[in-house]
Amino acid sequence: MVLASFKRGLARTRNRISHALRQLGGDTSTEVTLETLEELLYTADVGPMAEVLLEEAASKLKSGELASPSDIPSWLHGRLSELLHSSPQQPLQFAEDGPTVFLVVGVNGSGKTTSVAKLVQWLQEQGKRPLLAAADTFRAAAVEQLCIWGDRLGVECVRGSETADPASVAHDACAQLLSSDADVLVIDTAGRLHTQKNLMSELSKIARVVERQIPSAPHETLLVMDATTGQNAIQQARRFGESAPLSGVILSKLDGTAKGGAVLGIASELGIPVKFIGVGEQVNDFAVFEASEFLEALLEPQHAE
Repeated sequence: MVLASFKRGLARTRNRISHALRQLGGDTSTEVTLETLEELLYTADVGPMAEVLLEEAASKLKSGELASPSDIPSWLHGRLSELLHSSPQQPLQFAEDGPTVFLVVGVNGSGKTTSVAKLVQWLQEQGKRPLLAAADTFRAAAVEQLCIWGDRLGVECVRGSETADPASVAHDACAQLLSSDADVLVIDTAGRLHTQKNLMSELSKIARVVERQIPSAPHETLLVMDATTGQNAIQQARRFGESAPLSGVILSKLDGTAKGGAVLGIASELGIPVKFIGVGEQVNDFAVFEASEFLEALLEPQHAE
């Protein structure tokens, strides 16, 4: 199931690099091999690690550690595997005792609210009883969208007025969590741009309010990153991390990009685990991230027709 989701989501990335992979496995000169490797890495949007990998490949070919250019594909697979595992894979963390709170953050247009709905359904499939909080009060449409998703999924959605303080909505949702039979609260926050300091401060405020009511909460702060933005999302993650410690990433819209290699940048540059991927618009288009299966789907050779 997960591998199928990865293959579907990475189709564009894989199709664009398949030709390069075939060339890497062929009988070519060192110069041509390095040029092909460079094309592959930048096409997949691996980011700054591309230059490091290119230098390593050139050095190993020169020293003879790699006997010939045809050894590059297997070496590349191993190095990318190391990068993916450089940030430890961690399952979603739930409270050891009492209810759990997840805070979901991300910029406008990242697919955040839809990702929240997908996460809620996933939680239901795990036997959890989720509760929603529509704390994106800066956009009435976002509140409506989340509550519509709540109705579809049979999940209560705590909301405030259009002018309500987002932190007050989070406060009320925590109170509802403690007084109901729900065991997980998922808080959808404003789609704040990472350059807007006042909104980033609001995020910190929400986290403080939640922790006052439920010690050790939020138990996860998940950043929704739009895969189509590639390396630009890395800078967003750094800024969000300044306002609230990020515990994981939900990588959305993976099916709409040829930049699937951005996952490698998240692992190598940020050290934040990717916990879920979104590969479509439907609520079921959601899967737990598995590093080994991601790499298999990314580098699966495509045969020439």
